[in-house]
Amino acid sequence: MANAERDKPGHPFGIHRVLDEKIRLPQAAEKLDNTLPIYSNEIAIDVERLNIDAASFVQMEKETGRNAKAIGEIVLKNCLQRGKQHNEVTGSGGMLIGTIRQIGSRYKGPLKGKAGERVASLVSLTLTPLHLNAIKAVNLETHQIEASGHAILFESSIAAALPKDLSEKAVMAAYDVAGAPATVFAHCQKSKNVVVIGAGGKAGLLCCIAARKKMGKTGKIIAIEPMPQAAEDLKTLGVCHEILTQDATDPIAVHSAVERVTRGRMADIVINVASVPDTEMSAILSAHASAKIIFFSMATSFTKVALGAEGIANKSQLIFGNGYYPGHAKFSLDLLRKYPPLRDIFYRRYVLK
Repeated sequence: MANAERDKPGHPFGIHRVLDEKIRLPQAAEKLDNTLPIYSNEIAIDVERLNIDAASFVQMEKETGRNAKAIGEIVLKNCLQRGKQHNEVTGSGGMLIGTIRQIGSRYKGPLKGKAGERVASLVSLTLTPLHLNAIKAVNLETHQIEASGHAILFESSIAAALPKDLSEKAVMAAYDVAGAPATVFAHCQKSKNVVVIGAGGKAGLLCCIAARKKMGKTGKIIAIEPMPQAAEDLKTLGVCHEILTQDATDPIAVHSAVERVTRGRMADIVINVASVPDTEMSAILSAHASAKIIFFSMATSFTKVALGAEGIANKSQLIFGNGYYPGHAKFSLDLLRKYPPLRDIFYRRYVLK
């Protein structure tokens, strides 16, 4: 039966879907039950597209030599073996879009949609039960994968409807990193120096706009982006005072460049959204001793951050960004709507590719 469901409700956090011998939360689990029917407080989604997080996709590109078919096979294998898309190297996943197939009769979660509506999940694929029938296409440029299958959202899972005034591919890209710009907006203050590492990526672009929105015409935004095209895109935004092309894995070079453009003052706030490892010390060395440093990259090592700050006697407030922030989905889409240069870049990168 199309609307069949299991008699009892599951645990709101999805513990009932964990197949490990030890009781764990779904994100920490080795394997999840991704089978139907749903429990009475779950939602079933017909999957159409996955947005793999940048750190995970870059890792799979390196592993396969940028072979799209091989990347698709890795994702299929993950879902077959683990019941979810959970990159074993980076520990990260991504998010998905699809159509609501069924809402359990006892569901009381945050999603206010109905069967047949198209939505995007706002929780990581590392904790989302996911069954894929096929991979239809892998886009190496956008990190998005067209697929067929189903996913299951728990009562605690968050999701958002897809708006009709923006391309869903651009929306998906923005939703994937929505927690970063909303958090940056909350922490930024007027007349401050802000450094954004990995500024030319989708999270970086949104963070630069969010910082400028909060600071108005005051303060200085310093972007660090080594890729030429991404640096050019940053110029078109018109919100950065400086665009530095240093490699963020070279902390000495980054420190010297930031020291030069801030005249020794260094940054009051540093946002690290780089999708590659070994950028932790560049973030720490960009900040003055009592700054705020916000890490959003899934490539970040907590050990390198903590020991690195200790090693140079830096007492900055170290913040590890949460992918969720109240109102983050709407905030990111509003940035796309209100800043045409930002929207143009997202459309060129994620819609026209």
